[in-house]
Amino acid sequence: MKKALDVLIILVGAMLVAVGFNMFLIPHQLLSGGVSGIAMIIGYFSNFNIGFLYLLFNLPLMIWGLVSIGRRFIMISVASVVLTTWMMQIIPTNFVAKDPMLGAVFGGVLIGIGSGITLRIGGSSGGFDIVGLILTRKYDFPLGMILSAMNGVVIVALGYFKNNWDLALFSMLAIFISGKTVDMIHISHVKVTAFIVTKHKDAIINKLLMIPRGVTLIKTEGAYTQQQHDMLMTVTTRYELVELKRIIKEIDPKAFVNIVETVGVVGEFRKHK
Repeated sequence: MKKALDVLIILVGAMLVAVGFNMFLIPHQLLSGGVSGIAMIIGYFSNFNIGFLYLLFNLPLMIWGLVSIGRRFIMISVASVVLTTWMMQIIPTNFVAKDPMLGAVFGGVLIGIGSGITLRIGGSSGGFDIVGLILTRKYDFPLGMILSAMNGVVIVALGYFKNNWDLALFSMLAIFISGKTVDMIHISHVKVTAFIVTKHKDAIINKLLMIPRGVTLIKTEGAYTQQQHDMLMTVTTRYELVELKRIIKEIDPKAFVNIVETVGVVGEFRKHK
């Protein structure tokens, strides 16, 4: 059931991104930023298929993500990129909004929702999402704002090569709205602390250290039973919480887990290199 829901979310996310591209941004020659924005710039000047360029430019980033983030993340991302490319071939490139500002606003919202829901299940819609996620695993910044900063380079390129700064500014609006929408849905920069009471501490510790993620082992005693227990404490992000829950359920379905939002962390939090 969970896998079927994930597949549905990937499909809906890809469809929303493709609709945002083909029916709101591309007809006005606006950019979504990042890898898709680079594909759009080349497509506008060369008439190459933007969908296929989007797929081609995503390949090296997905390989990087496989090395830095993990297999499940990349499998979802590959599925999302391939489905987005396919849907861009079947969804017509027509105006829905004749005003470029409306195209930027609604295109940004659709792309942000599509990217955000894919990120929520542990994948991405490709492009600078992968770069942003790798950075947020090392540094505590909101993902959407990181993407907006990287996308600014693409925006300047559009204004320069097209000699039309109105298009660049509308594209910037689309990217800003998309980034804010991603943050509202994804919020990967919010940290949580998980307290795990389990009888399978060694298996869970070994699995978490492979991510890698720091774990603290705490010896506890039940007040009623007076039995000794092992409790693990780990700080993670909400993005990685999906994977953490999956690991615990797989190893010890009977484990007691208390997850609380963390206001702040002082000291070394990130272990990813």
